[in-house]
Amino acid sequence: MKHPLPAQPAHICVLRLSALGDVCNLVPTVRALQRQWPEARITWIVGKGEHSLLSGLSGVEFVVYDKSTGFAGMRAIWRQLKDTHFDVLLHMQQALRASALSLGLKAKVRIGYDRARAKDWQYLFTSHQLAPRERAHVLESFMDFARALGVEDCRLDWRLNVPDEAYVEAVRVTGETPYLVISPCANPRLRNFRNWSAEGYAAVVDHAWQQYGIRSVMTGGGSPQEREMGARIKAMVSEGAVIDAIGATSLKGLLALIDRAVAVIAPDSGPVHMGNALNTPVIGLYATTNPERAAPYCWQHLVANRYPDAVETYLHKRMDEISWGQRVRHEDAMSLIRAEDVIARLTELLADTDGIVREQSCERLPAANVSIDASSEVVVEPPTTDSPSARGDA
Repeated sequence: MKHPLPAQPAHICVLRLSALGDVCNLVPTVRALQRQWPEARITWIVGKGEHSLLSGLSGVEFVVYDKSTGFAGMRAIWRQLKDTHFDVLLHMQQALRASALSLGLKAKVRIGYDRARAKDWQYLFTSHQLAPRERAHVLESFMDFARALGVEDCRLDWRLNVPDEAYVEAVRVTGETPYLVISPCANPRLRNFRNWSAEGYAAVVDHAWQQYGIRSVMTGGGSPQEREMGARIKAMVSEGAVIDAIGATSLKGLLALIDRAVAVIAPDSGPVHMGNALNTPVIGLYATTNPERAAPYCWQHLVANRYPDAVETYLHKRMDEISWGQRVRHEDAMSLIRAEDVIARLTELLADTDGIVREQSCERLPAANVSIDASSEVVVEPPTTDSPSARGDA
């Protein structure tokens, strides 16, 4: 027997393990749930690295899963939660690993994605599914889970926890002078080409330094690939233009660096969404992923967007001929982004040599009509084409 959706859940489970950018995009949904039911417990099952970023998020109990522990780690979580009964499980990870983990959790209601979005057969592991939504940003897709439960107040609110020691860490790296955060490398994934060129970054770094006296701080995880990229950029720029902090900060320290920065410049990766969450302007570099789906939500107007060109050049198709969010898996696609594209976006931000206008371009998501159909399936009607989100300029 399928249980109805709870009208006032006392204990909500959020299942989203990864990745850094995605969990940043999910936080506003958690905040919306907290506004609707301030007395409800919220337990978030999250990945180990992602927990390092989100730890201290107010009102949230975290259960940490280290994916390197495999099935043994899942069993440990099942034992930890064996006496916990959730009113609703929000299954927000489209991956078989997360679905397997969900099997050992006790929940009356399990909400997941519709078949069109539910990768790895996720719909088989849920009792209620969201209705298809054709052109949703990742952040909007997450918020649909709250809407399905009856949440109407969809204001965007992050309030990430950045401790004082993280700011001390950041100041040790940068001093007190203004700076850009440059995160040149996305996490490497099979045939997922998201990195821009060292030459492009060097041109932007030199422009910021020579025209505005603003240094650039390079950040990253410290892998050989990232260190090599950083060394190449540093070798091509003027003396004093760049600070190499690749591999030199914690995730909380990175948050503090981003919070104090003039702007963030990076490809489709965690730092662009961290900047978005902290209201730091973001210039996202997008050619292999669709920015309408995955750009920093409140700074979509600043994206250096060559995705349509990449679709035409490497897929030999028009935008209306491809599926929503299709990736362009070609190693040369990011080269379509020109240094002058990024410099033009940066120029839009810089009011003068002392700083910038920091105005976030959105406060809430467009309204959506939410209902439950006769079969108890969650139905979400997308916003009209007149909404900011549908136009892509939210």
